[in-house]
Amino acid sequence: MTGASACEQDVFTPELLGSIERDLEKRVDGAAYAPNLRDAVRHALLGGGKRLRPVLAARCAEAVGGAATDALACGAAVEMVHAFSLVHDDLPALDNDLLRRGRPTVHVAFGEAMAILAGDALLALAFQSAAAAPQHADAVVRSVASATAQMINGQVLDTLGGHAAHSTPQQRLHSIHSQKTGALIRCACTVGAISGSATKVQLDSLTRWGDTIGLMFQVVDDLLDVTQSAEHVGKAVGKDEGAGKLTYPAVLGVDATRGEVDRLRGEALDTLAAFGSTADPLRTLTEYLAGRTR
Repeated sequence: MTGASACEQDVFTPELLGSIERDLEKRVDGAAYAPNLRDAVRHALLGGGKRLRPVLAARCAEAVGGAATDALACGAAVEMVHAFSLVHDDLPALDNDLLRRGRPTVHVAFGEAMAILAGDALLALAFQSAAAAPQHADAVVRSVASATAQMINGQVLDTLGGHAAHSTPQQRLHSIHSQKTGALIRCACTVGAISGSATKVQLDSLTRWGDTIGLMFQVVDDLLDVTQSAEHVGKAVGKDEGAGKLTYPAVLGVDATRGEVDRLRGEALDTLAAFGSTADPLRTLTEYLAGRTR
């Protein structure tokens, strides 16, 4: 495994990414939004990004015998919720970030009022997309709604508190990360499996896999925040430590955090053991997410 290049070749293929981008753009341009609102939504949603969540949905659909195209609508829904969360997360009242994916954040580029409304518009568009899923749309909508609520709850725990009084720092970290970041990653895997008409056993396995890599994703993010530059990752770094937020390196130290990433990587791969070669892209994704540097 050589990191991003191998993963891009095997999983983030130009064909799949092109289908995802065209689908997202079509959904935004088809929305009955004022031109200035559409511009802000386009800036938030179409301004780059890994497209990890829609790729996860597509690859999970394929892992259970479905087609990637079956998962475009549900993948778009999760990506729109993710984009909504980033727009609002960047606002002055929350993280007050000026840079996202190497570009000005939406409130910097369009003003705070438009950023709030663009986030709202993305959330509404997400549920329109979920409802348009060609397979089992009701289950997709329920999953996206549940994950959105968990993501918001995790954001509250991270920024405003509300943990159980006797919980340990590590328990609090797990609660924040498994909801704030993990919920949407888990949801992408779940709705992808649903769109591929997974059996209950397959659905449960891919949901567990998504849960594990979702937590691992945020643990790696915590590491990048203290080991990489803003220029490299395309967003501000070191702010969590400065704000006194709980992070894995702050609680466990850098070396132990790397050990946690290793543990989660092994657990995720074990979860895929019952799948055949159709889950090879998920194994590649596991390795990629464990070793990513941005």
